[in-house]
Parts: sequence; structure tokens; C-alpha cells
Amino acid sequence: MAQFGFENDIHSILKLDMPITNGPMARWQRKASSSNTSALNGLSPGKSANVSLSSSKTPSKTPGKNKKQTPSKMGGDRFIPTRNTKQMDVASFLLTKENEPVDANEHLLIEACWFLQENQKAWSVSLNGYNIEDAKILHLGGKPLNAPEGYQNNLKVLYSQVTTPASIKKTRYISSTPDRILDAPELRNDFYLNLLDWSSRNVLAVALHNSVYLWDATQGDITLLMKMERDEDYICSLSWTKEGSYLAVGTSDCKVQLWDVENQKRLRSMASHTARVGSLSWNEHILSSGSRSGQIHHHDVRLPNHHIFTLTGHSQEVCGLKWSPDGRYLASGGNDNMVFVWPYVSEGGSRNSQSLHSWTEHQGAVKALAWCPWQQNILASGGGTSDRHIRIWNVNSGSCISSLDTQSQISSLVFAPNYKELVSAHGFAHNNVTIWKYPSLTRVAELNGHEDRVLSLTLSPDCSTIASVAGDETIRLWKSFEVDPVKKKAKERLVKSTSSVIHQSIR
Repeated sequence: MAQFGFENDIHSILKLDMPITNGPMARWQRKASSSNTSALNGLSPGKSANVSLSSSKTPSKTPGKNKKQTPSKMGGDRFIPTRNTKQMDVASFLLTKENEPVDANEHLLIEACWFLQENQKAWSVSLNGYNIEDAKILHLGGKPLNAPEGYQNNLKVLYSQVTTPASIKKTRYISSTPDRILDAPELRNDFYLNLLDWSSRNVLAVALHNSVYLWDATQGDITLLMKMERDEDYICSLSWTKEGSYLAVGTSDCKVQLWDVENQKRLRSMASHTARVGSLSWNEHILSSGSRSGQIHHHDVRLPNHHIFTLTGHSQEVCGLKWSPDGRYLASGGNDNMVFVWPYVSEGGSRNSQSLHSWTEHQGAVKALAWCPWQQNILASGGGTSDRHIRIWNVNSGSCISSLDTQSQISSLVFAPNYKELVSAHGFAHNNVTIWKYPSLTRVAELNGHEDRVLSLTLSPDCSTIASVAGDETIRLWKSFEVDPVKKKAKERLVKSTSSVIHQSIR
């Protein structure tokens, strides 16, 4: 309240309805007083009455008329009531300094202006909490100013120098070197095979010639799951079930084996194909397998007679096979440069089921297929050496949304949901892994290090790490998609709450 008392004192001094008690006497009052004093002093007993009467008369002229009326000192003898409020302090200051010499007026005026500015600053700080001259909304130079403490709002800050957590632009660092390199001796360097898969229980399965090895990414343990009896036979494809308990293995002797990983026990061996099984994909209890014969078989692993359906459309080897996340569509790619989209068919469905879409735009073998996790009607496909294009398809309309020439053979595609990106594996001529922003397909980063063509990609359960296997007999883990700890914990809770889909035992 001190500032209000100070203002009251100023206004009481400057009121016009009462005399200024502390100010000097006006000039006309001083002249009247001096003339009256001289008249009284001139009266003496020896003087005549005429002199006394003439001297006591009211003068015919206003006192001081016989002199120049321009005041010789600043301040004058009148107060002008139309002065601006900001000049009241200056006026009061000049009234108190009226009798100072004329040559000092300029110095006094400077002091008065400084006095006024300091008072305004003090009032502004007391009333607003900040100096209003320093809080301009339009500030053309320098850093933005801090918002006053009383006007700060965590929900909406109009201007501030200190950035809030929501406004911080987080920079993401993508390492150009792999987080880990695993040795993969005797890996079969075959473009059409799918020899790598990562389970939801964080176990990486890799096929090395005629053996399947498991690497526990959490503990770091390595386990030999199985080995084929004949040396001339080899593993062609691997695929985990959704809950990560069982592993399907496609072999060169035209069979599909099911393994219980926890007990390291083979549950069954299913024979239906006439050529090697190079691609596998799960849809709950239905396992789909693609063969070099061009046929796709559906197996119901709950039934003794597992083979329930056959899809015919490809004229050459089926090297790419993927079920959509919602289980409605099966996408297949082959060495005949074709991409097919098949509908889900129940056990009693017609054996002459037609494909929903058949696309012929690719000019090379289509092994790379990936469904978008956050847009379930979007399918990405990649062509081989003669094509080198990534194509994005809308399954609902059947149209190609976008296409990109990568200038390199495409062997695998994976969507990375943490940053909504698409990852591609390349053979000749780049032999690397490339990260693309989706849907713009602008290049985010290139992961180099493999000395031969990259054959396959797979994503970790937390979607933070991509594993690539190449003809140089190495598996490289690229930790390129780490997310905030809060988002990571929420996603882990969601995964744990998902119950097992397979309720009946595999016979």
C-alpha cells in the first residue's frame, strides 16, 4: 500500500483549492508586501496629511506593469491544470526549485525526468510485479522474454524464454553402428528363404543350414532347438506364434514342423506340399505355408487332418507370405512378380476361392511384404533386382497409393510403429538397411555395415530394435526406435494383458 500513500501525498500537494504551503511566495505577493512596507515606513509625524493620503491610494497600475512581464526564472507564477498526469512529479519538483539559478535549470530538468522514470518503474514493479517497459509483447530482437509470474499458465503460455517440456523439440539419435553383432555361420545365402524371426517373448530364432538356434535376447543364452537328420536337407523358413510358445519350421523336404520351444519338443510334422516350404505366416490357429510349387496351404493345427485349404494363383515360388494384423487378409508375393491379397477362408469354405486383388506392377520377385500396424488396410511390398521399388497399396480400394525407386534390390520390409516408419533391407547394390518416414517415404537414416546382401529383417517385441541377417553370416541388431519410458511401460502392460489365442492343445 506504500505506493498509494505516495500518490495521495503528491495529489494533496498539487490541489488547486488550497494554497501551496510548502511553495515559495508568488512574485506579485512579494511586490505588494514590499510596497505596503515602504508606505508604512514613509509615514512620520512631520509629514502632511496629503502625502499620507496620496501614498495610501490604490495604485492606478497593476504592480509590476512598469517592468517586463517575462519571468526571469522557470516555474512562473501560475499552475497550468491541463498538464499531463505523467508531468505532475516534474511540476512539483520545479516548484520546489523555483529560486535556483537560471543556468541550473537544464540540469534540474534532467534530474526531474530521471526521478519520474524511477518512480514509474517502482510503481510498475509494485502494481504489476514487473517493469512494463521490459514486457513488450512484440519484441523484434533477442530472445523471447519471460512471462510475469502472475501470468504464467502451465496450460497455455503465450510468450516465455524458458521452454516447457511440451514445447521441447526432442532430437532422436540413430546410431550408425549396430548395438550388437551375432555370428551366424553356415547361413544359407538364398534370397527366397525366410530364416529369421523374433518372438513376443524376446527370443530370436535363426536357421543355419539344417539347424535352428534360439538366442534369448534377455538372458543372452543360445540354444540348439533342432537339427535335420540328413545333411543335404536345410531349413527354408521360420515363424513364431503370436504368444511366442511355438515355432513353425519349413524345410526343404516339403514338410512343416511344429516345435514346443519351452520343452524343446517337436509336436508334429505336417506333409502336404510337393516342394520346399520357403514362407510361413500365422493367423491364430491357422498356419499358412507357401511353397516353390506356387501353392499356398492353410493348416489348422488343432485338427488331425491339418490341411484344410489350398490357394492357387502364383505360377512360381511363393517367397513372401503375411497375414494382416486383424486376420482378415493374407498377402502373398512370388517369384512371378505378382502380389495377391486373399480373404480369410473358414474350414468349410469353397476350395475355389478367388483373390481379392492381384497386382502386376512389380518387375521383379516380390519377397518383401509388410502390413501397417496402425492402418490395417495398408500393405507395403518391395521388388527384387529388376524392380527395386517400394509400393504402398490400399487393400480396400485396390489402388497403389505411392511408389519409390530405392535403386537397390529389396529383400524385406518392416513397419516400425514407435515412430511410424518403414524399414527396408537391401541387396545389390547397397547391401544395407534403410529407414523411411511413412507415408512420405523420405529417407531418415541408412544403416551400413553388412558386407553382403541383407536377406531378412525382424522387429523386437518392444519395437525398439531391428535385427538384420545377411549373406556375410552375421546378425546385426540396430537399436534405432527407442521410445520414452512412460510410453514403453504402457505398451508392456498392454502386451501382458493379451491372453493366449490358442486354447486347444496342438495335436
